[in-house]
Amino acid sequence: MKGSYQIIIQNSLVQFKLQINRNITIIRGDSATGKTTMVNLVRQYSLDGPASGVNISCDKACTVLSGLRWEDEIKAIHDSIIFLDEGFNFISSKDFAKAVKSSDNYFVIATRETLFNLPYSIKEIYGLKNVTRKTKYQEFNRIYTEFYQIYNEELLYTKPKTVIVEDSNSGYQFFSALCKKENIRCISAKGKSNIYDHIIGCKDESILVIADGAAFGPEMERVLSLRKVKNLIYFLPESFEWLILKSGLVDGSRVQDILQHPYDFIESKKYFSWERFFTALLTEETKDTYLFYSKAKLNKAYLQQKEANAIKGVIEKVVK
Repeated sequence: MKGSYQIIIQNSLVQFKLQINRNITIIRGDSATGKTTMVNLVRQYSLDGPASGVNISCDKACTVLSGLRWEDEIKAIHDSIIFLDEGFNFISSKDFAKAVKSSDNYFVIATRETLFNLPYSIKEIYGLKNVTRKTKYQEFNRIYTEFYQIYNEELLYTKPKTVIVEDSNSGYQFFSALCKKENIRCISAKGKSNIYDHIIGCKDESILVIADGAAFGPEMERVLSLRKVKNLIYFLPESFEWLILKSGLVDGSRVQDILQHPYDFIESKKYFSWERFFTALLTEETKDTYLFYSKAKLNKAYLQQKEANAIKGVIEKVVK
């Protein structure tokens, strides 16, 4: 499944309006903010259709999992948007992550729990906001709820003492070269799940974290909690490969078209998260050229002045 979809879920009392762009969307919020109400409305519509008093407007079918036979249900549902409410223990399991990875559905998960087995984007973590406009006729009031992104792009105001990069491959090699010129210490965390411990173990108070935003969602809450003791900033583009593609170094209108609306090109069953798609795209577009890309080892052409400046230019546009 691919594409971006607007969903409006409503009855006579409430309305929820959200935009779904990827295979995994996380809805955050304390109790009584409307998460469970939203999922229950979808459940009612799945059971009774229009007779439930619920109306769902979406180009794709919306449904829920019962929780009892969730694995069989996911296998039986295709090309749909599946809603899940918190409370099911299987949501945080490796088996559920495996089922999501092989599914051709999108998933909207309402939970306060951090789901470390799912590679969801920092851009697809939402809170709920009441935008109700009351009328003088109280009996006709409807509660309108919209969704807002919890995490936004970070601004780099100061030069950090230390840079911690998620990976140990081409991305780290590029940022390490940049840091060397600026006399900044650069460390590879060798995986996003290790960044938290590296921040704790770093003696410098000013730290910049660089990671793939397309899959860094599970780490955001605990990493940002360290701002209480560290001067912590972060740069989280979709991926290092996305930066290269965005720089214009790779010729062709096709690439730029994809970058404008990637959700129309990324098949969720094939690509668990978007950074994998951008890696495949960059590898394909640069093969047999002087910019041939390998994730394991950085092509030195990307460290040449023209090429490096083009990538740095994207970074400056993103963070300003």
